[in-house]
Amino acid sequence: MSIDLEKLRFPIGKFKIEPIQEEDYPMLIDQIEALPGKIRSAVAGLTDEQLDTPYREGGWTLRQVVHHLPDSHLNAYMRFKLAITEDTPIIKPYEEGLWAECKEAKYGPVKDSLDLLDSLHRRWVAFLRTLKPEDFLRKYYHPAQEKDYVLSSVLSMYVWHGKHHLAHITETKETNGWK
Repeated sequence: MSIDLEKLRFPIGKFKIEPIQEEDYPMLIDQIEALPGKIRSAVAGLTDEQLDTPYREGGWTLRQVVHHLPDSHLNAYMRFKLAITEDTPIIKPYEEGLWAECKEAKYGPVKDSLDLLDSLHRRWVAFLRTLKPEDFLRKYYHPAQEKDYVLSSVLSMYVWHGKHHLAHITETKETNGWK
């Protein structure tokens, strides 16, 4: 039996930019709102040993995935705020792989990150719901990738991002027969 490493790395497939319509915004925001509860449910009852299991060989542990989500989504929240309050701001990239290797991300209790994700998403969703459709057309510039990002696509990307990492957790549980 061969292992599909690409499927393990991208269990729901790679992100694809697709056209976002104004009527899609509420549904996408609802998905951002729902993510913390889904992550919390997915890791409920997992032991430290299970949390310290990588979702694939050479990949992050489930603990690191949980800690990564608020790290990443905090950066996303800040990028949205910058794009709304400034004219095509240049954002600050961060080294997510190095953040995941910090001791609190490798060994810290997931409860802290679950609580942060809950609070962060409440604030992010409250902010997103104040935006007008034209606000989602605003942009920021990512210097490491040398391109502008439109907020409507970024919103869709972070919905994907949440589902992507949720699938890392749920598929690892399924593969190992954990309930």
